Amino acid sequence: MRILLYLVIGLCCFSCDNTTTETPSKSSTVTEKEVDNKPSTSKPKKTIIFFGDSLTAAYGIDEEQGFTNIIQRKIDSLDLNYKVVNAGLSGETTAGGVGRINWILKQPVDIFVLELGGNDGLRGIDPAATYDNLTKIAETVKSKYPEATLVIAGMEAPPNMGTAFTTEFRKVFQRVAKEQEALLIPFLLEKVGGKPELNLPDGIHPTAEGHQLVAETIWETLQKAL
Repeated sequence: MRILLYLVIGLCCFSCDNTTTETPSKSSTVTEKEVDNKPSTSKPKKTIIFFGDSLTAAYGIDEEQGFTNIIQRKIDSLDLNYKVVNAGLSGETTAGGVGRINWILKQPVDIFVLELGGNDGLRGIDPAATYDNLTKIAETVKSKYPEATLVIAGMEAPPNMGTAFTTEFRKVFQRVAKEQEALLIPFLLEKVGGKPELNLPDGIHPTAEGHQLVAETIWETLQKAL
């Protein structure tokens, strides 16, 4: 099971660009230009930003089938006044997230879901560095939008890194969530990890059905913030 989990986590390194034009009932995928030129409105919907890597970017499937759009449709069905913004960038590390967080925050944010760290674990980056980067991102969000709710999506490190490393890595997300008073999703891929039928033929990227289950995992925590 842990070997298969390694393959699932490995999806963060197999990246592709995912862009879309914003349409009703679909989450928005943002670029730096779009954030800079975003017009202000008097009564905008509240904004949920998913800031992540290829998981958020819905690698390998139609973006409409990705979990951010599934979450948007769920919100719409409940007639909640929120729009979901897909700020996923395939291949992103926590260090890369520190580098692009400021322009993402040029738009308002009410709920910020931080889905980064999988690539750090895959590359064997010191968990202390991952902790520092996630903390910097969270503190940047809180500094600009102190009323925003933070949600931390936990990830797992590859088992070949050894028990000590994987345990320390897992605790990083728990620690950041506690210190930043954020909601915690213990493990984003809890329902799909190690299940070939829920992943693409490459064995590492969730299928459309897999994204449905990831969305369920997210919703269990996200609904507490709505």
